[in-house]
Amino acid sequence: MWVSIACAALFVHLICLGIAAVSPWSPQAATKSFSRLPGLHDLQQPVVTPNICGVDDVDRVPCGEPGIDDAQCGAINCCFDGQQCYYGRTVTVQCTIDGQFVLVVARDTTLPRLSLDSISLLGGSDSPCSAVDSNADFAIYQFPVTACGTRAMDLGDYVVYENKMSSSYEVGVGPLGAITRDSHYELSFQCRYAATTVAALDVQLASNSPPMPVAASGPLMVELRLGSGQCVTKGCVQAQAAYTSYYGDADYPVTKVLREPVYVEVRILGRTDPNIALVLGRCWATSSPDPFSVPQWELLVDGCPNQHDRYLTTPIPVDGSSGLQFPSHYKRFVLKMFTFVDHDSMAHLQEKVFIHCSTSVCQLTAADSCEPRCSRQRRDVVAAGQKSSHQLTVVSSGEVVFITKKAETTT
Repeated sequence: MWVSIACAALFVHLICLGIAAVSPWSPQAATKSFSRLPGLHDLQQPVVTPNICGVDDVDRVPCGEPGIDDAQCGAINCCFDGQQCYYGRTVTVQCTIDGQFVLVVARDTTLPRLSLDSISLLGGSDSPCSAVDSNADFAIYQFPVTACGTRAMDLGDYVVYENKMSSSYEVGVGPLGAITRDSHYELSFQCRYAATTVAALDVQLASNSPPMPVAASGPLMVELRLGSGQCVTKGCVQAQAAYTSYYGDADYPVTKVLREPVYVEVRILGRTDPNIALVLGRCWATSSPDPFSVPQWELLVDGCPNQHDRYLTTPIPVDGSSGLQFPSHYKRFVLKMFTFVDHDSMAHLQEKVFIHCSTSVCQLTAADSCEPRCSRQRRDVVAAGQKSSHQLTVVSSGEVVFITKKAETTT
């Protein structure tokens, strides 16, 4: 079962100071950004990446007055290509002299990309707190600094107006745990007014992170490891390149962002019999090294993808073309990175993820390839798994850590 969860807003105090009403948004609506006033507590500094201005021409949103130069464009936190001033692939917050917030939010603010229609302010997502304009890659918000649940703080020489954006995210709920692969997005932003001037704002953004792997062996001498190879040539297939190298002990914990592929390999060690095959029963993830702890999330059931997961785990065939001496001794699959959420509050849990698989060995015959028949009825799949000639052995990965890609912001 999948449900949609809205991030809770934190600010509730509001003091209205009667700032002027807003006019409809236009690229010229916010043309000034002023130097920072001293004395206010610092928020987390924004992270800016070199690709912030890499916006396709058709998706660009104009910023500032027509004809402004590079210096004027940079002063209002926008990008300039020599001819045009436009908003970058980040969160841009501007404060206008007539008392308005102008926020331009890019989908690329988070990884995975943000769902722009999931954003809401402290005062909700109805007018005037809804986007005034948008395209496939940007959403534009403009509203009075006294609206949408904004908190006002009188600090003597100037007044600070503070609000927060947050996004909803989708949660998958299973019998033993709940997970999400969506970014948790929160943005605190401010405008500071001193007499007739506008002070620069601070931006604080919080979002999510992914997990890691390690190798372990059991009585069958089975190892679970994570592929680390990358495509470096044109036409390369990542699902193949991933298994050209593997994370070693010194690489753990391994970090991944939400929805990033995690390439898993399970293999038999120390056997040279070409007539046996490795069989995966159940593969699952936990938030601790203990394979029997909860919460848990099913990845494979009887060797087949968990049909209750919207992002199905994908088995990767291993055959003679792999270049392996004993292909039947290997099983590979790829999953999309996720994080566990609290079953009651549905809040993201900043925890580690460990991957486990129950394994057995099957005797290859002309009539039995030892492969699960995932398209057949569950009872047939289970029956295929019961043909193994050894007891089940559980093998586990090392620690996989969910990390957050910081949002790109400008001030």
